[in-house]
Amino acid sequence: MNKIVVVGGGTAGWLAANHLGKKFKDNDAITVTLIESPDIAPIGVGEGTVPNIRKTLSSFGISETEFIRECDVTFKQSIKFVNWMDKHKNGDHNFFHHLFDAPDKFAEDLTPYWLNHGQGSMYADMLSPQHSACEQNKAPKSITTPEYQGTLGYAYHLNAAKFARLLCKNAVEKFAVQHIKANVIDAELSNCGSIVALNTKELGKLKFDFYLDCTGFEALLSGQALNVPFVDKSKELLVNSALVVQVPTKETDEIPPYTIATAHQAGWIWDIALTKRRGVGFVYSNDHMSDEEAKNKLDHYLKGNPTGLSYRKLPMKVGHREKFWHKNCVSLGLAQGFLEPLEATSILLTDFAASFLAERFPESDEQMLMLEQRFNHVMGYAWDRVVDFIKLHYCISDRTDSQFWLDNKKEETIPETLKTRLQLWQQFSPQKEDFFSKFEIFDYDNYLYLLYGMHYQTQLAPLPSHEHDKSKEQADAIKAIAAQLNPQLPNHRELINKIKQYGLQAI
Repeated sequence: MNKIVVVGGGTAGWLAANHLGKKFKDNDAITVTLIESPDIAPIGVGEGTVPNIRKTLSSFGISETEFIRECDVTFKQSIKFVNWMDKHKNGDHNFFHHLFDAPDKFAEDLTPYWLNHGQGSMYADMLSPQHSACEQNKAPKSITTPEYQGTLGYAYHLNAAKFARLLCKNAVEKFAVQHIKANVIDAELSNCGSIVALNTKELGKLKFDFYLDCTGFEALLSGQALNVPFVDKSKELLVNSALVVQVPTKETDEIPPYTIATAHQAGWIWDIALTKRRGVGFVYSNDHMSDEEAKNKLDHYLKGNPTGLSYRKLPMKVGHREKFWHKNCVSLGLAQGFLEPLEATSILLTDFAASFLAERFPESDEQMLMLEQRFNHVMGYAWDRVVDFIKLHYCISDRTDSQFWLDNKKEETIPETLKTRLQLWQQFSPQKEDFFSKFEIFDYDNYLYLLYGMHYQTQLAPLPSHEHDKSKEQADAIKAIAAQLNPQLPNHRELINKIKQYGLQAI
């Protein structure tokens, strides 16, 4: 496996190229090449990340200061879910936060205390000072905090096209990844069904030993050449379309340090603020709402769209490949699959899969089948658990104001694994032991914020008095930490401006 090729650029392709380039940077016998079409622009919608991206960028040797300066980066500490609950029961513009700080970072598990005594307050606010920091538009760190470290947990919002360019530069300069601009027409297969060569428009036939398909929804290698079947998940996850738009902002506008996800009658709207614009996407089910209705709803969200911004429609094929590794080809990014933009799963799964592949890459044909089976098992499990977590947002909502929300509660749309867990959590609050695999992309922490942000009804026995008193002390201490911390943290835009001027401390 000496000649590795990544077909397709964008975030997926260049993440993969960096992971593999880093793995083999001291091995002169192995080359990593990325072939990128000069004619195909990346979709550039995935502008949200999760905290693990910090570890990835640091491992690539990318300066956080350079990353923030080059990619229009802002900090993301949470997803703020607006109107995901019944407005008559919970009020207009009801909201909750899915924070990036663990719910037990500042205290022991306060969930039983909140379930018994705290439901007059917001779950995330009781458990973490990050809730009030987000609501006050605070940054997660200060200018003197070293790169990739923070007072509070964080990820990023970013310009996807600029991010791909930064990853490209890093892969080429640090890891000697070869970058070829050419249009791949198709692939040639051997008698055993493996890929032996790529046919390109500009350079003719190119031969490699191992192929990574990062060609987006087209899935040129895994889908078209190898005919790996697609597993449709549209019966579980009902949204299948999006209208996207970039909204210019002023340099004086506040930058929320979180993604805003606002639910509507047939889906939800993402709103991501970068330094000079907002990325907005109206996600919906066209089985429950017409394209014209969607456009009108997005106009309304943008306060009438006074500047006449034009919207781009993206159809979403919801699901994933039946196999993620077949013969000598691994699919990544949108070629591997796509569920929907909720919780920034696309970049998350791509980074996870590329890192997992690089850790145990086949050195010979003899290792191929064993590693292929291992990779497919792990990735299949990871994808199924992501489906569970995304479905959770819809099926536990108490909204009943449209057929979309009613359909999301139907038994046949809820995966069996999620049903089993929800039945358990009616009587017991989640424990870390409920998430027994390290390949749970979304874990104990994430489920707690979602379940109790949306007031999931877990019936617990009353706390003994000594546990109640101890929990109350810890909850009061968290309030005190928030009151002390917020004045110390800079305003979000203020920190971004300082980083651009002065930079962060290098690690």
